[in-house]
Amino acid sequence: MLRDLWGQAYGAMVYNRRRTTITIIGMAWGIATVVLLLAYGAGFGRAIEAIFAQWGTQLIGVFPGRTSEQAGGTKAGVQVRFTQDDLDRLWNTVPNLQHVSPMLSKNVPVANELHTYTWSVNGYRPDIQDILKLDIDSGRFFTDLDDQQRSHVAVIGSEAKTKLFSGQYAIGQRIRLNGISFTVIGVLKPKMQEGDDDDNNRQVDIPFNTMGDIKDLKYLDGIWMNYTGDHMIVEQAIRNTLAAAHNFRPSDHNAIFVANLMEQLKQFRIIIIALQILLLFIGGLTLGIAGIGLMNIMLVAVQQRTREIGIEKALGARKKHILIQFLAEALVITGVGGAIGIVLAYAVAIGVGRITFYSALASNAEAADIRLLISPAIVLVATGILIVVGMVSGMIPAIKAANLNPIEALRYE
Repeated sequence: MLRDLWGQAYGAMVYNRRRTTITIIGMAWGIATVVLLLAYGAGFGRAIEAIFAQWGTQLIGVFPGRTSEQAGGTKAGVQVRFTQDDLDRLWNTVPNLQHVSPMLSKNVPVANELHTYTWSVNGYRPDIQDILKLDIDSGRFFTDLDDQQRSHVAVIGSEAKTKLFSGQYAIGQRIRLNGISFTVIGVLKPKMQEGDDDDNNRQVDIPFNTMGDIKDLKYLDGIWMNYTGDHMIVEQAIRNTLAAAHNFRPSDHNAIFVANLMEQLKQFRIIIIALQILLLFIGGLTLGIAGIGLMNIMLVAVQQRTREIGIEKALGARKKHILIQFLAEALVITGVGGAIGIVLAYAVAIGVGRITFYSALASNAEAADIRLLISPAIVLVATGILIVVGMVSGMIPAIKAANLNPIEALRYE
């Protein structure tokens, strides 16, 4: 029975080739639009993730500020100052910390035999390499032994290497930081950098204890750490610990500034979800328009085959047989169009490749450009929408055909 129905549907499609082809193209265009819009949304989300991923998402930076709330007998407006004792406090009280590093930073002259620039020099513990994902392009990063021995070694950014040494090999070369001689032991891989004001790739990193030759180690400019688990629990524990140590309220957000990358990423993810819903809505409307075209074509088919329907009913066909017959034809058109549309979407995604996004604003940012990412989940969602549109578009003409009066149908000319 079903085999005969599908055969009938195929025969009707072949008989009306031009009409069927146009309808299939419409359905293919509709499903391809849905898939590509969802793929664009997924690619946009992946691009945002890539921007954050260059630093790592589960890290927190804490920087001292000035109190804005009265705490106990202390008035507001007190400067908060971090010391190395705060590192031990955080490590012992904040759950799920993996690494902690102090930070000292100062803009000083950075020079070699040919060039002199004023760049930021940062003093860190070696753990900062894991915290901030400072990947080495050549050479090595400084070690705990370098830090203990106050070794005059430096790791420089990719742009710093280019400006100081051009195409020369930088490892083993000597540079002067604030007039003090250092040996370059490593060059970092480039980070995404917006414009010339972003000094991520011009940074010079040296061991924390060695930084004492350039700046007093008593007070820290900040503390960096990475962690596992819930970012809000970790942030609150940091606020509580530092508030108790420095006599300010944990709710005073001006006393310390917390850079919680996961919280920022969470906000971007909300925007990404909203964008994907919007794109899904637009794609659904496009496919719905294609469904209206399918419904109109099937209504024309019912009108043209009214006499045929009357003959089938006179020979004993029931309403459900007529209903299934026309619904099957609509679903075959929908299925063929859907398959072609998905193949077309994959072809477009491969052909388009990388769409310029963040690399238009930043250098070394090709990883944060948009690629049309077609996942199995996207195909399933688009197929689900296609099935609903096909069923609705085919059901209305099929019901009309099934409800035709056989006597009036036989008289139809």
